Amino acid sequence: MGCCLRQLQLFSTCMAFSLGASVGTWKGAIGNWSMFIWCFCFVLTLLILIVELCGLEGHFPFSWDNFLITCNCYSALLCLSASIIYPIIYVQLLSNSHDWDRTIISTAFSCIAFVAYAMDVTWTRAQPNMITGYMATVPGLLKGLETIVACVIFVFLSNTSLYLHQPALEWCVAVYSICFILSSVAILLNLGKCDNRLSIPFSIFQLVLTLLSVLLYTTALLLWPLYQFNEELGRQPQRSSDVNCSSGLSTSVCIWDQQLAVVSLTAINLLIYVTDLVFSARLNFNSS
Repeated sequence: MGCCLRQLQLFSTCMAFSLGASVGTWKGAIGNWSMFIWCFCFVLTLLILIVELCGLEGHFPFSWDNFLITCNCYSALLCLSASIIYPIIYVQLLSNSHDWDRTIISTAFSCIAFVAYAMDVTWTRAQPNMITGYMATVPGLLKGLETIVACVIFVFLSNTSLYLHQPALEWCVAVYSICFILSSVAILLNLGKCDNRLSIPFSIFQLVLTLLSVLLYTTALLLWPLYQFNEELGRQPQRSSDVNCSSGLSTSVCIWDQQLAVVSLTAINLLIYVTDLVFSARLNFNSS
């Protein structure tokens, strides 16, 4: 079962990458992100398959099963993000192109890869005497989602003209970076089995980090749309006011759409952090 799923993962990510490359999607930031995801997942899965076929799992100084679940969970989340943002951008941009059908097929293979990785996680967890890895738990999945949504935000922020020389917007970028680091620290501490070395219980530590992230993201959600869409500040409150968006001739995501994407992803990530906060608070309350 595991070997069959690996082969399906390799085939689907390879096809998604190949079809994406054939329509030139590496020319934009979103295309680069999607191509990176498919290539990264393909290489990681290939390495895992080689290790398993050679029977080298026991030669690593860490739990192979925990590592496997972590890789599959992250690969599933990454492919899910590519399956959502890639068609939203490129199906629209290539709607009048002969490459449109290949974009649809590439998206379909990305969805198949997501399902294959999710099935792999489920199958691995169903094995007898299997210890569930952190990334396969609700807190781990939420932390993984937080980091991946932040990465997608960073993709749109690769256009520095969105925020440079504007202190309020630079603060928002700092918020995204700080919260990404905090979530990554929580994941690494748990995966590295260092959570018991803290002077306070890890659950309390995680709760404090999540609460801080919720407060920071709230400021970003207020400031970003205020300084990006406020006409009194010289901004463009409507999409039609952006010439590149209204002309229909652009081959990339226009500035207004990038601004909207960032505020939308900020709201989504804030919702994930709030869910994480509520879940962490309930865990601490029940344990006490």
